[in-house]
Amino acid sequence: MDTIGFLKMHGLGNDFVIVDARERALDLSPDTIRAIADRHTGVGCDQFIRMEPSARGDVFMRIWNPDGSQSQACGNATRCVARLAMDETGSTQVVVETVAGLLTSEATADGVCVDMGQAKLAWNEIPLSHDVDTAEVDLGSAAPAAAVCVNMGNPHAVLFVDDCDAVDLAQTGPALEHHPIFPERANISFCTVESPRRIRMRVWERGVGPTLACGSAACAVVVAGVRRGLTERNITVGLPGGDLDMTWREDGHVLMAGPTALSYHGTLAAGLVG
Repeated sequence: MDTIGFLKMHGLGNDFVIVDARERALDLSPDTIRAIADRHTGVGCDQFIRMEPSARGDVFMRIWNPDGSQSQACGNATRCVARLAMDETGSTQVVVETVAGLLTSEATADGVCVDMGQAKLAWNEIPLSHDVDTAEVDLGSAAPAAAVCVNMGNPHAVLFVDDCDAVDLAQTGPALEHHPIFPERANISFCTVESPRRIRMRVWERGVGPTLACGSAACAVVVAGVRRGLTERNITVGLPGGDLDMTWREDGHVLMAGPTALSYHGTLAAGLVG
C-alpha cells in the first residue's frame, strides 16, 4: 500500500490521527488501527478518525478506538473535523455526519461549538441490560457511588464523588466499563461538583482508557448534574486537559464549546498500514 498522509489534532489533549478518505478509498483493518494508535511503535492517539464523503452533511466522520473497535461519537474529534471543514470552505458553520447522526458545528472566538444532539435517558436507549432508574444506577461494590447513565451517541455512566482525583481510575474504570449492565460497555466519568456552574471530572473512555479530555463524557456530565439537581444547565466542565463550556438546552440538545489545535502533518509509513 502507498503511504498515507495524516493530521495529528487534539481538543484539550484528547488527540486524534485524522486521515482523509473523501477522494481515495482507505480500508484499514482493526490490527492496522491498533498499530497506528500505539503510542510506542505507531503515531499514538485516543481515536483514529477517517473523513469520508457525506450525502447529508459537509463531511462524514468515522471513529475507531485504539483497540480497533468502532465508536459512534466523539465530541472533541467532531470539533477538530469541523475546524478542518471550516478552514476548507471558509464557512463558520458546518455539518459533520457520524454514525450517531448529524452534528452542526459553529466557529467561536476561541474554538468550535458543536451541537451534540439530544441526550438519551431511557434505559433501553443507553443501552442498559434491564429497566432501571437511569439517574440512580447501582454498579456494585466496585463503584464509589450510584451512577447517572446517559447516551450521547455512545453510553456513559457518571459518578459524583467528593474528590474525583482520589479515584483509582486504572482499577475502577475498566471494572465499571465492563459491568454486565452495559451490553455495549460504557464510558465512565468521576465528577466533583465545585459550584452550580462548574464540575471537575476525570474519565475512563471505553476502549481507550484514561484521557486528558472526552467531549461526549463532558456532555453526559452536564446532563447528569442537572438531573441530580446539582448544577445549572450552563456550566464549565474542567478536565485534566482544560475546560469545556457546556449547555444542556431545554429541548434536550447538548452544546459543547472549546478550542482545537493542529499538532502536525505526517505520513503513515507503508509498513505500518500495509
